Parts: sequence; C-alpha cells; structure tokens
Amino acid sequence: MEINQYLDSTYLKTPEQSGLTEEQTFDKVRELTDEAIAYNFKEVMIRPNYVKLIKDYLISKNSDVLVGTVIGFHEGTYSVEDKLKEANQAILDGVDELDYVINYEAFKAGELELVKKEFVEGTKLGLDFDKTVKWIIEIAALSDAQIANLTANIWTWAQENFEEKDFSRIFVKSSTGFYVTEGGKPNGATFEGVKIMLDNAGKLPVKAAGGVKTPADAEKMITMGIQRIGTSSAKALLGEGEAGAGY
Repeated sequence: MEINQYLDSTYLKTPEQSGLTEEQTFDKVRELTDEAIAYNFKEVMIRPNYVKLIKDYLISKNSDVLVGTVIGFHEGTYSVEDKLKEANQAILDGVDELDYVINYEAFKAGELELVKKEFVEGTKLGLDFDKTVKWIIEIAALSDAQIANLTANIWTWAQENFEEKDFSRIFVKSSTGFYVTEGGKPNGATFEGVKIMLDNAGKLPVKAAGGVKTPADAEKMITMGIQRIGTSSAKALLGEGEAGAGY
C-alpha cells in the first residue's frame, strides 16, 4: 500500500500560533515542502499567503507535489463573497486544490440555503479552473446525525449542480485541526466519524484530516475507503519517527 500518495502534508500554524517569526514560519513551510518532494507525498497543505512562493519553488524543483490551501480557515464563518475572493487569489497564485471550511455554524442554525450557496459557488469556481475542491465539515463540532445530514446534503447538492465527471474532484473532509474540544474529545478524524461520512457521501471522495497517527491508522482509513489523509506527521505514517500531538 503506497500510503505516501494519500498524504496531504500539512503546516497551517500562523507565526502567532507557533511563537515563531514570519521568516521561521516560512522556513517550516519550505522544510515541509522539501520533505514532500523527498517522500513523494501527494500534496503540501499550507496557508494562502505561501501558495505562490511554494508553487514557484516546486516548479523550480521539477516536482509533481501539489499545492493545496485552506479557505475560510478555520472558523468557516467568512461570508460567501470573502471565501470566493480568497479562493480566487489562491487560484491566481497557482494553487492546485482548495480546502474550504464550510459554514457549519450556519448549517447547525438551519441556514441551509446559505450553506448550499457557498458550496455551489465555491465548488464551481474551483472546477472552472480545473482545481480539486474539498469541503471541511468539522466533525468534532457536529453530532453523528449532523455529520450524516451535512455530508448527505453536500452529495445532493453536488448531484444537482455538477456532472458525474466532476465528483472525483469534490471531497468531503473531516476537520481543520484547530477546533477546540472539551474533555479531551478528539478534534480530528475518528474511525466512527469517517464511517458516517463515507456512508453518506455517495460518489464523492472523503478526506480524513487530523487524528491519523500511525501507519496502522492510515492503512485502516484507506481500507475503509478514504482517498486522502491530512496530517502534520506525514513521515510517521510511513513508519518513520513519532507523530506530533497536533493535527
């Protein structure tokens, strides 16, 4: 099983969150990129302000590693217009994949039309420019029933608005890794949560983000049917080194 090609190797901390300088943070992002090149990971997942620099760097290295970024991160409560503006800039900067945080708070409040609007418009923007689009639903903030309902809605909206040939490029993704839980509850992908997503996503692929810490975890997720794993400990999933405490 070639786990490396399932991995979106991730660094999303801001300098303020990490206690590093801007320069030190960029060094971290470039180290992540060098590691992704060396181990042939599928993608590096980074903040929007680094997309152009890292895309140019990968081109200079003749690498096939993709560049992904997060949109509306991490709360998901940005307006539709702000999400589209952020996504459009990332596209101009050369991004390959857009990981939007869906407005799960609006979903929980029953504002389905708003959530549908951002899904349709955000997905269309990505697909129009031949990008893969992923929708982070933040499963730690949702009940099992809400995970099932939101995933099923995304699948319904995809069928209503896009063609079957597009489905492989519209993911449902579990987590941001930045949601704060109580009582030690996991804030990333769990086997139980991912199974609910898989059971309700129809023909859409699923990405398990955060919480996958060992090669055995990764193999189990892949066997269950996920198509990508988001991780800040990509080497650990290949059996090299220990996984960090975070994403």
